[in-house]
Amino acid sequence: MEIGIAVGDVRGPATLEELVGQVRTAADAGFGMVWSSQAFGWDALTALAVVGGRVPGIGLGSAVVPIPQRHPLVLASQALSVQAAVGDRLTLGIGAGIAMMVRGMFGLAADRPARRMREYLSVLGPLLRGESVTYQGETLTAVGAVNVPGAKNPQVLVAALGPSMLRLAGELADGTVTWMTGPRTLAEHIVPSITKAAESAGRPAPRVAAGLVVCVTAGEVAVRERIAEEFALAGQVPEYRAVLDREGAAGPQDVVIVGDEDAVARQLGRLADAGVTEFIASPYGSAEEQGRTIAVLADLAASGAWTEMASPVDQMREGTQTG
Repeated sequence: MEIGIAVGDVRGPATLEELVGQVRTAADAGFGMVWSSQAFGWDALTALAVVGGRVPGIGLGSAVVPIPQRHPLVLASQALSVQAAVGDRLTLGIGAGIAMMVRGMFGLAADRPARRMREYLSVLGPLLRGESVTYQGETLTAVGAVNVPGAKNPQVLVAALGPSMLRLAGELADGTVTWMTGPRTLAEHIVPSITKAAESAGRPAPRVAAGLVVCVTAGEVAVRERIAEEFALAGQVPEYRAVLDREGAAGPQDVVIVGDEDAVARQLGRLADAGVTEFIASPYGSAEEQGRTIAVLADLAASGAWTEMASPVDQMREGTQTG
């Protein structure tokens, strides 16, 4: 399991220089990948193009870009432009978007998300490969092509939590990105579902990138209480509520990775044992807390200490209160 670092809005508002600093810190610490989410500030792909030009070498991923407000011709053009700008270091993570936001903020249809995603991927894949499309589906029409000379088509990961979305992610994409999803759900639902779909479609083993908030701290109880308050609304969103219920978690505070160095290592081990191929760590808290968390994660990644499986006693003690 590789460890990458989330940068940008998910960690709090950041200026351009702060964003570049987060990426440079991750690169200097030895991490191979940073991930930018699409929230209410920085455009994720624009941000990756800018920071990629300032910080060479490190991989760049979007986790994730919602598709309802982006026609595949537009997204393909943007993604390939980023690829050309950063030397083909992009992994394109996309998602159907949170239904209440798609409807409430943009006034767009949010019904049949799996159907919409299937049609979208059917168009996006050929466009990223430089092919021309003429497509008329139930939810999407697309006619045209995108030509960005020298840019390779990026791998595409799909945010998938439910059975239908996991099936199509396995069939039509290179893997999945999850958020707020604990180790039990990853092991028993996410990984086997997408792996089976990929095998049935004759595709390579899928990437499974799992994103969670992380904080290395001696004050675990207090930090979990802060997270419970700050992420309370997210825990009520139907899409996330479904995987929290599957995990047996009362809220986001029960699936985040919080504790001292040993506790964090055990929790990372549970993710690796679940079949996660890439962990997207979202450092939480003050600048000091985030700095300590990144340093510990870098040490764990370098030493491989987190690969040790948690003991049965640890698993029983932690139950569903850690991720």
